[in-house]
Amino acid sequence: MSGAAYPHLFSPLRIANATIANRIVSSGHDTVMVTNGAVTDRLVAYQEARARGGTGLIVVQVAGVHETARYTSHVLMAVDDSCIPGYRALADAVKPHGTALFGQLFHPGREVMESADGTAPVAVAPSAVPTERFRVMPRPLRTAEVAEIVLGYGLAARRLARAGLDGVEVVASHGYLPAQFLNPATNQRTDGYGGSPEGRLRFLREVLDSVREHGGPDLVIGMRISLDEREPAGLPAEVASDAAVTLAADGLVDYLSVTTGTSATLAGSDHIVPEMTVGNGYLAGAAARLKGAVGVPVIVAGRINQPQEAEHIIASGQADACVMTRALICDPDMPGLAAGGRSDDIRACIACNQACIGHFHAGYPISCIQHPETGRELRYGRRTPAAKPRQVLVVGAGPAGMKAAAVAAERGHRVRLAEASRRVGGQILLAERLPGRQEFGGAIGNLYREVTRAGAKVTLHCPIDLAAVQDEAPDLVVVATGARPYRPPLEVLGSPWVADSWQVIGDPASAPAGHVVVVDWRSDWVGIGTARLLAAAGHRVTLAVRGYAAGEGLQQYVRDRQLAALARERVTVLPLVRPYGADDGTVYLQHVLTDEPVVLDGVSGLVLACGQEPAGELLADLEAHGIPAVGIGDCLAPRSVEEAVLEGLTAAAEI
Repeated sequence: MSGAAYPHLFSPLRIANATIANRIVSSGHDTVMVTNGAVTDRLVAYQEARARGGTGLIVVQVAGVHETARYTSHVLMAVDDSCIPGYRALADAVKPHGTALFGQLFHPGREVMESADGTAPVAVAPSAVPTERFRVMPRPLRTAEVAEIVLGYGLAARRLARAGLDGVEVVASHGYLPAQFLNPATNQRTDGYGGSPEGRLRFLREVLDSVREHGGPDLVIGMRISLDEREPAGLPAEVASDAAVTLAADGLVDYLSVTTGTSATLAGSDHIVPEMTVGNGYLAGAAARLKGAVGVPVIVAGRINQPQEAEHIIASGQADACVMTRALICDPDMPGLAAGGRSDDIRACIACNQACIGHFHAGYPISCIQHPETGRELRYGRRTPAAKPRQVLVVGAGPAGMKAAAVAAERGHRVRLAEASRRVGGQILLAERLPGRQEFGGAIGNLYREVTRAGAKVTLHCPIDLAAVQDEAPDLVVVATGARPYRPPLEVLGSPWVADSWQVIGDPASAPAGHVVVVDWRSDWVGIGTARLLAAAGHRVTLAVRGYAAGEGLQQYVRDRQLAALARERVTVLPLVRPYGADDGTVYLQHVLTDEPVVLDGVSGLVLACGQEPAGELLADLEAHGIPAVGIGDCLAPRSVEEAVLEGLTAAAEI
């Protein structure tokens, strides 16, 4: 497919005084690349990479408009003129590439995640209504404070305009402060900011008036809103839609950016960054209904990962532009590749949520498990050609080996990637077989495309040992031989059926009929996925986890969907236990806090999802014989795909 295949996606879009070169939008998203509330060189490099790749519109992450808006320790702030130089640096980096640059204006209200020093801050809101997800009870805003915040929006807009940004976007989505004022369940005020639909809309109307007044006539003004918060006590869909239609009709917004969900609840927040079990482009219908009722451009989000998906949404008139944020995190060159007829070279996002929103929730700069260059642009944003091309043998075509082979070949080395089995992919081949995990297999195709595009030679059915290395005599061996299942010591009597998770994932029918216990050491995908496979095969399943809860190691939105599936599939979850032993019909566990026995009778089989141990024998042999070698990924220490791909990058960048 060529750029001609996406005529609507790559047509310009006029929004008030700004012309957007194409309809691909990187929406505002927290990057954790902010220091002391200010833009950093790292954030500038991150956004410049997306502009250089051809993104039409970049909306910079939320900026607090008032001191009470500090909802994390790393939020961007626009409360005084000290923010202007950082924003100006962003504009100077992004706009020469032809990309329009907007900034988000933000107040979380009661949705406060953390403070700078670990103490619980005072949260403010229209009324004293608690939030479920962060367990925050806010205090009601005084009328004078409401006026301060309204002015704060306007002054922040003025600062962003002075810095050279083309527009601003007021965040009224996801249950944040403007939505809290709109929602009758969270706005119980009896003054002029509550009590009626007009009163509840007053705050947002005054905010937009303030932004328009202080931002100046040339500044584009948009609003982001959740058309459905997907929560019984959330902002009603009809209230959100009516507010958007009214504000657009009154000329207060130049465009609308629509999304769904709310930060206030677990299930509602899952839609902030929907994971791979959610359908692609699933909000297009809601956007189309709003677009039919307003006269301003409508931008839609919701798992739009590929240019053909965005083209269809725009061509069918459902929206005017598409938010493709994670697609751009995964491949900042996606727009240029699509426009240049190289769609097959696009590294497609698989919505795993591990290194993007997962890093944010953990307080680390965002990245991508498939593209660890993301967030590390200052170090790895451009490939450095090798000073002296070398002969490199990469052993193992899992994610670590494929990334190492691709990067080394891109840098000019002569690379052979040897894989002992008949397929590349390593443990991803198992991961993609788990329920709700099928899209993860896309990482194999993406990484393998990098390998072949870079010109590395790939040989399958090619086990490598010390003798094979000595015969080939490469300049360097990159060992990526992975790991094997770990079996903890158990007391076993008789002949109970005991298997590791890899066996069951490969052949769920191998488990005997009846009650099967899955022992889960990591509280990640493997235990949950194995349990769900067995449940789908008709087994009664108990998932015995060593942690506090199943899926404890997963990103929240991913974990929520999987826990919901376990509940629907009637899988029993037993927390805080470790395996002790088994006999014919009984599994013996031990409580990890009390050491007391936990005995499960009437069991037909035991599955061990107890992690892996490194398969590092080749690396040890090479080191013992003085052969230049470097180990990466699980052969060093079993972890996840993220660490494997990152180590493939870092190792190859040093050759």
